[in-house]
Amino acid sequence: MPHRFRQLVRHKDFKGPTAGQCGPYAQANLVIIPSAYAEDFLRFCVRNPKACPLLGVGERGQWNVPALGQDLDLRTDVPGYRVYRDGALTEQPDDIVALWNDDLVAFAIGCSFSFEQMLTQEQIGLRHIDEGVNVPMFRTNIANVQAGPFGGQLVVSMRPMTGADAIRAVQVTSRFPSVHGAPVHLGSPRAIGIADLSCPDYGDPVTIHEDEVPVFWACGVTPQSAIEAARLPFAITHRPGHMLVTDIPNASLAVL
Repeated sequence: MPHRFRQLVRHKDFKGPTAGQCGPYAQANLVIIPSAYAEDFLRFCVRNPKACPLLGVGERGQWNVPALGQDLDLRTDVPGYRVYRDGALTEQPDDIVALWNDDLVAFAIGCSFSFEQMLTQEQIGLRHIDEGVNVPMFRTNIANVQAGPFGGQLVVSMRPMTGADAIRAVQVTSRFPSVHGAPVHLGSPRAIGIADLSCPDYGDPVTIHEDEVPVFWACGVTPQSAIEAARLPFAITHRPGHMLVTDIPNASLAVL
C-alpha cells in the first residue's frame, strides 16, 4: 500500500496533505541539507527528541534510503517540498529532482500522523480529518536545545479533544516516542506562546467545541524553524502536512 501511494505522489496524481493516508504505516517529515551541516543537525535531533525523532538518515548523496522503503525516491515521493536559501523560504516545488546534488544528506523524522490511526481505533475524533483540512500547527515560545547553528522555537500540532479523549490520547501516544510520543501541552495556548488558535502558523484552523481542550504535540515542522534561524545557504524540507509515507509499520514503533 505505501509503495502504490508513493507512485501516485511520484506521478503527481496526489498532491495534498497526507493525514489519513496508508494508516498502518509510518509517515515522515523530511530535512535535506548540505553534508557540512549534517553532524550538527544530527546532534540537534538527539537533543530535541520530542520534536525530531529520527526514523532514518541517508548517506551523503543518497536519495533512496532502504530503511524507509522499497523503490523510494526522496526527490519525488513527497507531495510537496520547501526550499530555503540563506534561511528564507524561496520556493515550494512538487519535486526536487533538478535541485538534488551528491553533497546532500537526508533526515527522515517521525510524524504525528503516524499515531492517528491508533487514535481513530480508540474512537477519538480527529477534527482536521473530519473537516478535510491540514492539521493546524503553531510556533511556540519554547526554545529548542541548541546544536551548532540549529536552535529556533518548538513547533506543535494541535488536535481538539474532550477531556476523556485527551487522557486516552496521552496513554496511546506515549507508546510511540518515534512519532513524537505524548503531548507536550494541554489547555491554555497562551501558556506556550500561542495567541490565537484560529490563526495557525502552518496548516489550517479547525473547529473547537465548548467541551473540548486543545492538545498539543511536538511537530516535525520544528526543524524548519531551526533552519530559518540557522540561515543555512541551502536546505530542503517537506511542505507542512505533506509527508513521506514509508514502509515502516506503525506497530513496529511501539515501545510499551
